[in-house]
Amino acid sequence: MSKPRLLVIEDDLGLCAQYRWAFPNFRVVLAHDRRQAETTARREQPAVALLDLGLPPDPEGTSEGFATLAALRAIAPDLPVIVASGQGERTNMLRAIRLGAYDFCEKPVDLDVLRTVLDRALRLRELEDENHRLAAAPRPSPIANIITADEGMLKVCRMVERLATVSAPVLLLGESGTGKEALARALHDMGPRASRPFIAINCAAIPEALLESELFGHERGAFTGAVKQMTGRVEAAHGGTLFLDEVGDLPGSLQAKLLRFLQDQVFERVGGRIPVRVDVRVVSATNQPLEQQAGSGKFRADLLYRLNSLTVRVPPLRDRGGDILLLARWFLARYGNEFQRRLRGFEDGAITAMTEHLWPGNVRELGNRIQRAVLMAAGPLISAAELELAPAGQDPMESLDLRSARARAERETIARALARSNGGLSTAARVLGISRPTLYGLLATHGLMPERDPPEESDRRLS
Repeated sequence: MSKPRLLVIEDDLGLCAQYRWAFPNFRVVLAHDRRQAETTARREQPAVALLDLGLPPDPEGTSEGFATLAALRAIAPDLPVIVASGQGERTNMLRAIRLGAYDFCEKPVDLDVLRTVLDRALRLRELEDENHRLAAAPRPSPIANIITADEGMLKVCRMVERLATVSAPVLLLGESGTGKEALARALHDMGPRASRPFIAINCAAIPEALLESELFGHERGAFTGAVKQMTGRVEAAHGGTLFLDEVGDLPGSLQAKLLRFLQDQVFERVGGRIPVRVDVRVVSATNQPLEQQAGSGKFRADLLYRLNSLTVRVPPLRDRGGDILLLARWFLARYGNEFQRRLRGFEDGAITAMTEHLWPGNVRELGNRIQRAVLMAAGPLISAAELELAPAGQDPMESLDLRSARARAERETIARALARSNGGLSTAARVLGISRPTLYGLLATHGLMPERDPPEESDRRLS
């Protein structure tokens, strides 16, 4: 295997000769000014660069060195550049790091220290290249928008592939944020109904008084404000798939009407008397224990038997092995490209914190945390603090900032309430002593579950 290339940008020929024999693990290539550095960087594509700030035509200053650093960052954004300079004022060190330098070593350089810094930079570059390969590699999952290498989740994906070819109802069971909607979409897109509509409705996000009209539509004059006939979601999904998200929150008054529709694919609009027949495949999802609710009478047992002809249980992120880091790197690449932020990866503390976190919001929470961290990152590596995760072995309450402490306490309390209620939002709201809409707002604020299909949107559709 050929040695990695080390680009040395130095105008002192004696020091260049010293560097040649001091780093036997590298193939050293030399440049003596900015123009040579740019040409050599493009031609040789070095793995690491060592830069002196004092370059001609300004060997006693730093202007040419900083210009060279900026040029290298533009040519090869992933290239780790170590600045080794006699102009070692603190302002120069800070400026070099702000401009993207990997590290700063003051001359005269201790070669043992410099070897260590170069070796670390090379290992970082290798890790970054591996991350890019992982992000760009074809996903082992056969389903779009599902990124996994976990065998349990791959079994779920293969099951969804098989179930896509039939029209029987499917019930997706799993915690919030595990990817149930992506799996529901796959059941539609991979089956014979792919060319027909996919209509989704969140049964928990729409007020009970409006939900029947949202599902089944209404006739003109059915209630105050019903100035014209409205087609409901069931009718809009004719020929395609109706996705009932959070079906466990469906009010009891609607469960009977939904059961009748599932039995014969016929319904009546609100305020209407004319039966409407449709051809719809129903896929439902919930984070609640419907079997227990059916046993207690909260959820109709006969409706459950209709919905769960085929049941798919989606594992939480904490049970998916290495998927946490796999997804973290994928989200980092995605949001880095979206926001044009050139980030190298995660600090060791961030990696440890992610693997130790329980992820009550699952993949959705992970994506939201990384999105915020990409936007707020101050350096090339994302830290645990930027992910708003406690570093390994550190008490998350050590910070005495009152606002941060309140936010952490609120978030942890919500997470415990969700865990106690098995992810059931209605139960969690009661445990917390707040309304369900208030809980939705808090979940969106803390990145646990973004709000979808809010009530005000439903009001506008009915106005």
